[in-house]
Amino acid sequence: MQYTLGVDIGTFETKAVLVDQNGSIIAQTQKGHKMLVPHPGWAEHRPNEDWWGDFCEVSQSVISKSKIDPTKILAVACSAIGPCMLPVDINGDPLMNGVLYGVDTRAHQEINDLNTEIGEDRIMEMGGNALTSQSVGPKILWLKRNRPEIFENTHKILTSTSFLMHRLTGQYVIDHYTAANFTPLYDIHRQTWSDVLTQDIIPLDALPDLRWSTDIVGHVTARAARETGLPEGIPVTTGTIDAAAEAVSVGVADAGDTMCMYGSTIFMISLTENRVKDPKLWYAPWLFKGQHASMAGLATSGTLTHWFREHFAKDLDLETSFGALSQEAALSAPGANGLVFLPYFSGERTPIHDPDAKGVIFGLRLDHTRGDVYRALIEGIAFGTRHVVDTFVESGTKTNRLFAVGGGTKNELWLQTTSDITGVDQTVRQKTVGASYGDAFLAALAIGAVQPADIGVWNPTERIVEAESDTALERNYKIFKSLYLTTKELMKQI
Repeated sequence: MQYTLGVDIGTFETKAVLVDQNGSIIAQTQKGHKMLVPHPGWAEHRPNEDWWGDFCEVSQSVISKSKIDPTKILAVACSAIGPCMLPVDINGDPLMNGVLYGVDTRAHQEINDLNTEIGEDRIMEMGGNALTSQSVGPKILWLKRNRPEIFENTHKILTSTSFLMHRLTGQYVIDHYTAANFTPLYDIHRQTWSDVLTQDIIPLDALPDLRWSTDIVGHVTARAARETGLPEGIPVTTGTIDAAAEAVSVGVADAGDTMCMYGSTIFMISLTENRVKDPKLWYAPWLFKGQHASMAGLATSGTLTHWFREHFAKDLDLETSFGALSQEAALSAPGANGLVFLPYFSGERTPIHDPDAKGVIFGLRLDHTRGDVYRALIEGIAFGTRHVVDTFVESGTKTNRLFAVGGGTKNELWLQTTSDITGVDQTVRQKTVGASYGDAFLAALAIGAVQPADIGVWNPTERIVEAESDTALERNYKIFKSLYLTTKELMKQI
């Protein structure tokens, strides 16, 4: 039997999975890490410890657990949170912590300045995306302005997967799907780096080489083999952002297929026949030539359930607390007994793109219980998801099939509430491991061991979550949208 390895670096944990040629999981493991918030609106990881250190640890662990001969591993692919901004020196060593994706909002001034300098329409036309907290270009400009000593010593700007690729193979590469988030430095029409819009951010030779996700970009070096336990010389693919690998893991393959990833944030990917132009959404070439994707993401989702448990459920056993909270929430009818929750605890990404947005619990009365508030929290996340689905429809993106994936699929209340509020049935696959499983499939695809359609054999459908309509939810969704519009100017004052 032969195997492929998939590794994913998430916001709060790293996962690895070893898969055989039939898609069976031979071994899997995970390791937690923290998201650092050194200042309000900032979000960081430690590259050596949280990215490469985790990769080495989970790689060694999964090989040890499997008890297989490591030489039977044919290829490795990895994914990670993205898009990130990490400056490295001539040796590829980090010069600071990695600045995370859209949850880090430090570059809001740079976004405004670039929009003024270049023009929002020109940015949208060439890059396919409006400048938001998800964009890497403004964060590089922030680095140049605010950390000039680091910028002066920067050899390359990497994202999380680029850093891992360099540690594994010595190559500086990035996939097109991730690169499209480097607005305004990526030309979606020519699918190349470009400084046509501005030369004031960084020289283009400081950016990684562009490749497709299943391209074999190098082979495991002797040093990487010693540190990871992988065989020296096995092929390594370009990799991609974790959400894209999650989409692959559940079978998102054709136009109209949409993924909803339930994790620390909600992230959605919908494949389209042609490029969709909508500044409220994100665009990128898909993982393979000729395909397109519209994306959306909420800033805080599963993170809110952890926040709630930490501050308002200290009396519950840690191992069973989420189940207990869901049971309490189940005693509250849909509509959360008249409560409406805005989940904008870290600002918000799509579709409102407002770094100043704040969380709100609206409608509190003396008779409300913890279960009511927790249900309102879950519904608030689902309202944010509905807002994205509505935006997809308005932009002309159709959803033929909606696939649910991620750790949040274990939360039945969250799943059912999302279907009820969006009005869309969700497909749940048998294996919900997520991005690391998608990575293992992409590794197999890269070496020709499988075909794209084989993911349905690797990961069959387990069940369908059917949507049920509810008038209280519809009423609260209207309040949800109005509540933000009514309070957004006040939010800027806090």
